[in-house]
Amino acid sequence: MYATLIAAAALWGAGTGLLIPRAAYRLSVRPDEDWRQACPAGHPFHPSVRGWLGGARCAACPAAAGRGAPAAVPVTACACAALAAATGVRPELAVWLALAPFAVLLAVVDRRVHRLPDRLTLPLAAAAAVLLGAAARLPGAAGSWTGALLGGAVLGAAYFLLFVIHPGGMGFGDVKLALSLGVALGWYGWGTLFLGAFAGFLFGSVYGFGLMALGRAGRRTAIPFGPFMIGGALAGLLLGAAPAAS
Repeated sequence: MYATLIAAAALWGAGTGLLIPRAAYRLSVRPDEDWRQACPAGHPFHPSVRGWLGGARCAACPAAAGRGAPAAVPVTACACAALAAATGVRPELAVWLALAPFAVLLAVVDRRVHRLPDRLTLPLAAAAAVLLGAAARLPGAAGSWTGALLGGAVLGAAYFLLFVIHPGGMGFGDVKLALSLGVALGWYGWGTLFLGAFAGFLFGSVYGFGLMALGRAGRRTAIPFGPFMIGGALAGLLLGAAPAAS
């Protein structure tokens, strides 16, 4: 049962990872630019939700059928499998699996253009709160919905304070992302919230110092912080979920 759960979660992650590249391509634009409305070959995307799912190249592109699997597939698959292994058969696992592809999408976009779009960050925070509220009503839930809401408020406020103190070192998109990550981390308590937040700063610092050591960045070089926030939150969830599931 346990191995089947992990395998199913990995398949879910791989399947949703296949749908990420087009949305990442369309959203990876500068703040003063409109979302991309056509594929790299110039073919217009379908106006419905189908225009946001799948590969960056549409079916009309000659090279579309021959492209390899996107890099998001192994990342999303591994993240979902790890969450399933740590959480086990608990209601909140469905929430983590639902949110994971959107977190990977945000990380990809931020890495490409240093931007965390509002159309993803704000709905993600609302979805995390609503879905965890539903999970809290089911038997076997290992977290606290009140703690989740407080976690979102506290982490969002902390990032907002950092933004006010040093706006050049952090984007406001990071503040909005902190809301949803705080909700997820707060579900398992203050210790998990602290660990996830600290891990994000640790990962970002190691990456930044590594670039400086290699001579590829200076002290004022901007790096996308969203992927490290998300990576830290994943680490926090894995550590917080494991004791709860045991």
